[in-house]
Amino acid sequence: MNSLDREYQILLEYILGNGVDKADRTGTGTKSIFSWQIRHNMNDGFPLLTTKKMAFKTMVTELLWFLRGDTNIKFLVDNGCHIWDGDAWENYKRKTLEEFMDDTTIAGYAITNKEQFINKIKTDDKFAKQWGELGPIYGAQWRKWVYDKDMDYGTESSVDQIQNLINELKTNPNSRRLMVSAWNVGELSEMTLPPCHYSFQCYVREGKYLSLMWNQRSVDTFLGLPFNIASYGLLLEIIAKTVNMVPDQLIGNLGDVHLYNNHIEQAKEQISRSSFELPKLKMNPIFLANLEHKGLDEAVNGQVNFELENYQCHPSIKAPLSN
Repeated sequence: MNSLDREYQILLEYILGNGVDKADRTGTGTKSIFSWQIRHNMNDGFPLLTTKKMAFKTMVTELLWFLRGDTNIKFLVDNGCHIWDGDAWENYKRKTLEEFMDDTTIAGYAITNKEQFINKIKTDDKFAKQWGELGPIYGAQWRKWVYDKDMDYGTESSVDQIQNLINELKTNPNSRRLMVSAWNVGELSEMTLPPCHYSFQCYVREGKYLSLMWNQRSVDTFLGLPFNIASYGLLLEIIAKTVNMVPDQLIGNLGDVHLYNNHIEQAKEQISRSSFELPKLKMNPIFLANLEHKGLDEAVNGQVNFELENYQCHPSIKAPLSN
C-alpha cells in the first residue's frame, strides 16, 4: 500500500491553497506554512516517492557521507553527488572572489564559475581540503560533537552520538533519551549552512520494533523533503539492522514548510500524477556482513550498495535549487 505519495500531494495542495508569501535568504521567494507532520509505516515499503523519479543513489551517498562523519564535499563529488556543490561554491565566492572584486586569481587559482570550482575539487586534493570543507555540519555533529576544545594545547573532547545511540538501543531500549542532535549552538557560525533537519529521536516498541522521528526547521518541500523522507527511512533501516530490530514508524516533524516560487508549476504537475506501489529496499550482503561483524564504521567505509526492488515511478520533474 502506498499512502505516502498521497500524503505528500496533500501537503503540496495545502501549501498552494494556504501558504503565505514570504521572502527568504536566497531571494527566490516562497509560499510558506508553519508546522506539518509526515508519517509512514515502514512495513508498507521503502519511503521513496513514485510520483516523480528520485535520485536514489544521490540520497544514499549523502547519508553515507553523514554517517562517515565527513564534512568535505570531495567524497560527494567523487561519487557523483552534487547537492552540496552550490553551498561550497557560494562559500568560496564569499570568502575569496567577492573580497578581491574583479581579481579572480586567488591564491594561484583562476576560478570564475561553479563548474571550474567543482573540477578543481575533483583534481586538486590540496584545494579540495581547503575549499571543499563546509564546517562542522551534520557529519561532524553526529559523529564528533565537540564539547571541550583547548586552543592552547590543540586538544578537544567529543561525543560520537551515533555510536552512543546504537549502544543505548542495545542496552537500554526503553530509554527516552535515544536522540541525536546536529544543532550545536556553539558552532553554528562555523557552518556553511546551519542544519535544516536538526535532530532525530528513536523509540522502541515491544523490545524489537524501532521507530524514528526527525525534526526539521526549514523544508524545501519540492526538492528537499522527498530526499529527507527517503534519507531518514534509510537511516532507520541501517540502525535497525545494526541493533537487530525491525523498522516500524518513520515520522517527520516539519517547521517552516515552503514551496519556492519557481517550483509552483512543478508541484502542480506532481499533484496531478497517480502513484505506484512503494519499492522494497535490498542491502548488499557485504554491507550487512560488515555491519554485523565489524560495526557501523566499517560498513559505511567499505563496499556499500543498496538496491530497490520493484521501483516504478513517473519521470523526474526538473526544478532549480536555491542556495
